Amino acid sequence: MQTLNADVLIVGAGIIGASAAYFLSRQGKRVLLCDAGQSGTKASGVNFGGVRRQGRPLVQMPLAARSHVLWSRLSELIGIDGEYIRSGHLKVAFTPGDLERLKQYNAMVATCGLDLQLLDDADVRRRYPWLGPELAGASLCPEDGHANPRLVSPALAWAAQQAGAVLMEHCRITRSHFDGTHFVSDTADGRRIRSACLVNAAGAWAGTIAQMFGDAVPLGEIYPQMGVTEPLPPIMNVVVGVQGGGLYARQVARGNIIFGGSRARSVDPGFARPSHQSVSLLLTRLAGLIPGIANASVIRFWSGVEGATPDLNPILGASATIPGLFHGFGYSGAGFQVGLASGEVLAQLIVSGASPIPIDAFRIDRFAADSGKLHTPSSHAGKRNTDEISISK
Repeated sequence: MQTLNADVLIVGAGIIGASAAYFLSRQGKRVLLCDAGQSGTKASGVNFGGVRRQGRPLVQMPLAARSHVLWSRLSELIGIDGEYIRSGHLKVAFTPGDLERLKQYNAMVATCGLDLQLLDDADVRRRYPWLGPELAGASLCPEDGHANPRLVSPALAWAAQQAGAVLMEHCRITRSHFDGTHFVSDTADGRRIRSACLVNAAGAWAGTIAQMFGDAVPLGEIYPQMGVTEPLPPIMNVVVGVQGGGLYARQVARGNIIFGGSRARSVDPGFARPSHQSVSLLLTRLAGLIPGIANASVIRFWSGVEGATPDLNPILGASATIPGLFHGFGYSGAGFQVGLASGEVLAQLIVSGASPIPIDAFRIDRFAADSGKLHTPSSHAGKRNTDEISISK
């Protein structure tokens, strides 16, 4: 059996794993970035593309703020602009009650640097005449925006390779254990990886990796459903979301309007497809929010599979049981914006043992009472041989 040696094995080459690989490689670590499929093609590459801080819970604000800085350096980091635009993010309220909740949220995050602007119904009609008339008001975050995940996520993996990381695609980890000194991980194609540290950034499949080490967590799955229209004349000049959820939309430079907000259906473990019922619901909501596009043709619907935690906050930080094991998953459908900072945090923890970003709220053992109900498979030691290869810088 061929054995590969690295300082850090990262399982999952989405935006979290690729970012961690990039920052670790820049720090001189020998990194092996491993993905069961292709880099950036799961949730990191098929999400809506919103890059927003507005609407995040207070505990995520430091992480979101750091990511906001990193997004401003996107071209420097990955070599392309990723179609990243700070267009503004407008959260609309249909009822006075929803508007009151927006006011309460704005007060709660007043010191977080979002520069939120609360708009009444007259303000919304004047500034955004393309929106439907039945709105009570809205909240605008001027520097939030959107990007193209199909460009950004694979480019991060490319940037990590340019920094020295080794990318192994179509490389599924079948079992892994900690032998007291190293992590020993076996792949479906018969290779073995030995590493001093292991980062679990496997998205919706991260729960399986965590359970290999006794870090069981109640990770569920969600299936965001999105669609895209034919190219249309310029209509929208901000990303729009609805207070309480149910709909979000943005228009790209080519004129297409990308939208989402409903849920697809699971067809097999790890796979989802749009459903007729949710498609109909989504189109009805979209026509009500933006009446001018009610007759536009929709050219495609799609979905993805994302890991979700009970409190909708991510798992980010060190293992509760194994030294050298780190987790970054469970972003519950909202990880695109904070992905860059999450990767940086993981790199900081590995290199220096600490991060300036407060992440205590994201520790994996906060679900200890629920996690005890999950099955934890035994680890497998396996045999070693002398056919070993080191991952060098």
